[in-house]
Amino acid sequence: MSPPSGAATPGRPSQPPGLSPQAPSISGWLPDRRAALDRLEDFIPYAGRPYALSRNFDLGPQQRSNISGLSPWLRHRVILEEEVLAAVLHQHAPDTAEAFIREVFWRGYFKGWLEHNPAVWHRYRQSVSQQLTRLDSQPGLNSRYEAAVSGKSGIACFDAWASELIATGYLHNHARMWFASIWIFTLQLPWELGADFFLRHLLDGDAASNTCSWRWVGGLHTRGKTYLARAGNIDQYTLGRYPLPAGLADVALPIEEAPLAAARKPVLPGALPPGERYGLLITEEDLFTETLPLPQPPEVIFYLPVPARRSPVAASAPVTEFVSSLIAEAAGRAGHHFSTEAISLPPDDWQAALAENALRRGIKQIATAYLPAGPARDLVTAHWPDTLALHEVVRPYDRAVWPHASAGFFRLKKAIPALLQGLMPTD
Repeated sequence: MSPPSGAATPGRPSQPPGLSPQAPSISGWLPDRRAALDRLEDFIPYAGRPYALSRNFDLGPQQRSNISGLSPWLRHRVILEEEVLAAVLHQHAPDTAEAFIREVFWRGYFKGWLEHNPAVWHRYRQSVSQQLTRLDSQPGLNSRYEAAVSGKSGIACFDAWASELIATGYLHNHARMWFASIWIFTLQLPWELGADFFLRHLLDGDAASNTCSWRWVGGLHTRGKTYLARAGNIDQYTLGRYPLPAGLADVALPIEEAPLAAARKPVLPGALPPGERYGLLITEEDLFTETLPLPQPPEVIFYLPVPARRSPVAASAPVTEFVSSLIAEAAGRAGHHFSTEAISLPPDDWQAALAENALRRGIKQIATAYLPAGPARDLVTAHWPDTLALHEVVRPYDRAVWPHASAGFFRLKKAIPALLQGLMPTD
């Protein structure tokens, strides 16, 4: 008989090792840069050994003091990876904060890997549409899918995570892995629909991290290597908050797919030429445009006020509201910084409005932060006005990190010390 929820099982600690009672938790995400900086300041003292020892424990939405909780802001570059790394290294030696530093670089790794393999994103998008169509024609599949996404699968921990995701827009990383594994191997649902469910509900939903993570669990990212959720592991790292899950798959056979094209080195644009008048377009991909490597201030700022469509199914209201508010805050901040007007483009006809406003100002070139593979790139490049030149501005961090992301993470991991030395400002 399994022990009741909350009862200690042999080998399971009563609380995470290294967890500091002074470490402040995070219960929500305000859509502005000040909130991100405040959370960074709160977390940094605990980014060393306490984080390394306790980070794998999912303590629930009311207790997130063992993790940074920075990802919803980092994903949209409201704060930058370099800022976070610099703050960590100001208080901790690299080896002390190695676990957290590595997690920051995982985000850049997934971005870079998808830039080397953009066809993976397009294949995923097509598969989501196909799998959603299957739901209409296969009642049994649709019934299992609806039970899973509404928290009615009958697996208590899985159902709690589904409800938490919908309510908060967030899940602990370990819970995301367990959830994906149960979705694929126990419930035997298409991985693309699970990834789509996450992407529509996560405040930090990111094309690269989300797609690659689900592929990794299913044995597609690292060929043949799957992740199997085990009842004992869930019980240990949730401190027995749920009844011991029964009936989980005990085998995780890798998903099969058609071979991918060979990875190709991304061709990144050079610097924006100095002297030419230009407008700046702000998208959800980069919301700290004041720090972009620009030759001179833009004549005018344009911004897309709502996030690009992540799925054939609408994104959740919390995601849309959070990202839209972040964009508006970033546009106002950039307008103040560059002392210029920030113009919101109508979502349904943004191309015509952009072209008309640029023409009226005599602007023939628009700069924007580089658009990595994902919904924003799909939106902007597919419908770009032919009267305007588009120049994507690449951050030095991406230029440095992405070349190490052509294969597995180990290559980037080996390069982290040199990358830190090259990226961090010197006194």
